[in-house]
Amino acid sequence: MLAFLAALAAQTAAPPTKAWPTHEADIVLKDFRFADGERLPELKIHYTTLGEPHRNAAGEIDNAVMVLHGTGGDGHQFLRPQFADELYGPGQPLDIRKYWIILPDNIGHGKSSKPSDGLRTKFPKYDYGDMVEAQYRMLTQGLGIRRMRLIMGTSMGCMHSFMWGEKHPDFARALMPLACMPIEIAGLNRMWRQLVIDAIRDDPAYGRGKSAGEYDLEPEGGLRTAESILQIVGAAPLNLQKLYPTRGAATAYIQQRIDAGMADLDANDMIYQFDSSRSYNPWPELEKITAPLAWVNSADDFINPRNLDVPQRALKRMGTNARFRLIPETTATHGHGTHTWAAFWKKDLIELLARSE
Repeated sequence: MLAFLAALAAQTAAPPTKAWPTHEADIVLKDFRFADGERLPELKIHYTTLGEPHRNAAGEIDNAVMVLHGTGGDGHQFLRPQFADELYGPGQPLDIRKYWIILPDNIGHGKSSKPSDGLRTKFPKYDYGDMVEAQYRMLTQGLGIRRMRLIMGTSMGCMHSFMWGEKHPDFARALMPLACMPIEIAGLNRMWRQLVIDAIRDDPAYGRGKSAGEYDLEPEGGLRTAESILQIVGAAPLNLQKLYPTRGAATAYIQQRIDAGMADLDANDMIYQFDSSRSYNPWPELEKITAPLAWVNSADDFINPRNLDVPQRALKRMGTNARFRLIPETTATHGHGTHTWAAFWKKDLIELLARSE
């Protein structure tokens, strides 16, 4: 499912143009305990890799790069041409002849464990902290990695990157958060997320009381409203005006996008995904982030407004290893989804890799 934040840009793009040499597997984390005390005897984390691990003289893997997707996405979105073709090829910043790229599906997403597997609303109420813990166990216990060359992420994955920098300050040699803020999700950002959740829960087809979430048919009305909200908050005004300059073209496009976005949605999965941001707030401990960091947002991002002064204040607390850049808005940028179009920030990645050698 490429429902929203992780794949807004990918939704309008063509399918992958290259058959990248990938490997897919699952890691099962035994007796996984969530932050609220709930447990699963087995938590499955699915992942995709490109390239091969390299070991240094001490026998440790030293070329691992993890790329983290956003809400509603999965690791496969990073195989699309606007991302992969800019980064993975010969001589590119993440040349897979040099780096081992790891693309996990986070809890509740893709082929990893999620409510729609059968537990529905009995699935543990995971949050971002649980996701980062699962990533850590996947890398260390499952893949035998003691230190990452780079952790980067888009949207939700961007927020996870900040959390990694605080929770495991020495685990990654570099961090690259794309399209987020290191503050509690509040204000308008929380409001539209709550509207998405409420649209689904308020649909009579979703159920009430003990039957809530036990639907036989997806609550289509609620999901359609939720998907409509997501299309608006993820939009890029200049880009859409350029591409759809007439009423007819604009109407046809958005109706098609909503229909396409509805195709694979599951109501419980979607509620869990958007609710999982509820405890995110790295702001109090930003000083713990010491790894070289390149943080990039885009000026036409509705979700992370350019006129908030958060970046300026955050940089003062993270020190000289942290850098921030705001991509200017143009008819070519993609709003929040600019994070997936690597051409806009590839130079920032090259510079980060150079200064974290």
